[in-house]
Amino acid sequence: MHRPELRVAVIGAGAAGLCAARHLLEERRALCSEVAVFEQSGSVGGIWVYSEKIGTDEYGVPFNCMYRDLRTNLPKEIMAFPDYAFKSDLPSFVGHSDVKEYLESYADHFKIRKHIQFHTKVELVRPTVSEDGRNKCIWEVTVSNLINKSTMTEIFDAVLVCSGHYSKPYIPHIPGIEKFKGQVMHSQDYRFPDAFAGKNVVLLGAGPSGTDIAFELSAIAKAVVLSYSQLSLPFALPCNVSLAPGVDHFLEDRVVFLDGTEQLADIFMFCTGYQLFFPYLSQEVGLQVQESIVPPLYKHIVCANFPSLFFIGMCKKVCPFPHFHCQILFVLSILDGSYVLPSETEMNSTVEEAYKSFMSHGTSLRHFHTLGNLQWDYHDDLAHLGKFSPLPAFIQSIYCAVKESRAKDFASYKNDNYRVISDSEWLLDVKK
Repeated sequence: MHRPELRVAVIGAGAAGLCAARHLLEERRALCSEVAVFEQSGSVGGIWVYSEKIGTDEYGVPFNCMYRDLRTNLPKEIMAFPDYAFKSDLPSFVGHSDVKEYLESYADHFKIRKHIQFHTKVELVRPTVSEDGRNKCIWEVTVSNLINKSTMTEIFDAVLVCSGHYSKPYIPHIPGIEKFKGQVMHSQDYRFPDAFAGKNVVLLGAGPSGTDIAFELSAIAKAVVLSYSQLSLPFALPCNVSLAPGVDHFLEDRVVFLDGTEQLADIFMFCTGYQLFFPYLSQEVGLQVQESIVPPLYKHIVCANFPSLFFIGMCKKVCPFPHFHCQILFVLSILDGSYVLPSETEMNSTVEEAYKSFMSHGTSLRHFHTLGNLQWDYHDDLAHLGKFSPLPAFIQSIYCAVKESRAKDFASYKNDNYRVISDSEWLLDVKK
C-alpha cells in the first residue's frame, strides 16, 4: 500500500518529543519525508535538565522546575520506554541526572539529534489549506532562532505538541497575600533546602512535589505545614511536618487556614502545579483551555476540530514514558492509515460523553486528564485501536506495588529495588 511521505513538526525535545521523533523516523515505516523537532533550549531532556538558576535564561527560556536532590517516584524499570532500558547497574529510583543521561543516550541511539533545531522557539502554529487541489488541512509553523533572531515559516502535514505542562505555574490568589511579609515562592523555583534552615514553612498542595519537598525540608526547617484539602495522607509524616486545611487568608507574619487555625510563616510555597499553556497556537485552532483540560481532545490526544494536530502527554498520574510510547504509536496508526478516525462530530460527541461520565462520579472536570488507575485500560484501548503491542504486564504490576509501598513508608520506599524477570514477572529487593 502506498503511503504518502509526510512532513511532521514536533514541538519539544523532552521525553515525549524524543519518543515521537524516534518512531516517526523509523525506516521500516517509510512514513515521513521530514521530521523537524523544535526545542527552545540548548539540550534534549526537557524537564529533566537541571539548573540551580531560576527565572529565565539569556534567551528568555524558563529554567525547569527540577530540584537538586530529586529522585524519581517510579522505578526505572517502569520509567523506561518499552524499547530502551536504563543502565542495569543503576538503582531503581534514580536521580534527575540519570534520567537526563538516559534521554541523551536514547536520542543518540536512535539518531534523533540531527533532526532537532535547538534554541528555536515556536512562535505560531496556524492551520491552512493546501494549494494542491486536495483541500487538505496543513500547518504553517513559524519559528524564531533565539540566537540570531531570524524567523522562518515552514509547512507541515501534521504537528505533535510535546511541550509538556510544567512551564507556567498555577498561583491562585489568596486574600491578604500582598500584606504577608515573609517570602512567597512557587515550587518551580525550589532547588535545595539550605535556605530553609530553622524556618517556619507552609506548603500549599500535597501532590508529588509538595510531599517530596516537605520531607526534604523536614531535616532542616523548624516546622513544615502542608496545606491540603484532605486532612489525611496515606503515609506517616516526619515529626515536624503537619497537615492543615486550605488557606483562607494571610496576615503579616502568618497564614490563617480555613478552620481558623494559624501558623507563623517565614516562607510560603505554592505547590499548586502548572497551567496548560500553548501560546503558539493560532486563534483559528480555537483551543481554549478550561479547568486544566484541553477541549476537545479525542482519546486525550487528537484535536477533534483539526485531526492532524496531536497533543502528547496531557495526562497526569501515569507512567510517563510508556504512556508517551502508547500515545505516539496511536498517532502513527492515524498517520499511516491503519486507524481511521471517526468524524469530527463523532469525536466531539465521544469527548462530551466522556466528560459527562467522568463528572457523574462527582469528580471535577479539571481532573479529566488525571488517569491514575484508568491509565491501564486507556493504554490497552490505544493499542487495540492502533494495532500495536500492549504494554507488558509488569509495568502495571510494579506501578501498583510501588503505590502500596509508598503508602506504607514514604520516607524509605525509594530504597527498594525491582528486577524484571519477564513480561509478567518481577522481583523486589527491599533495603531499609
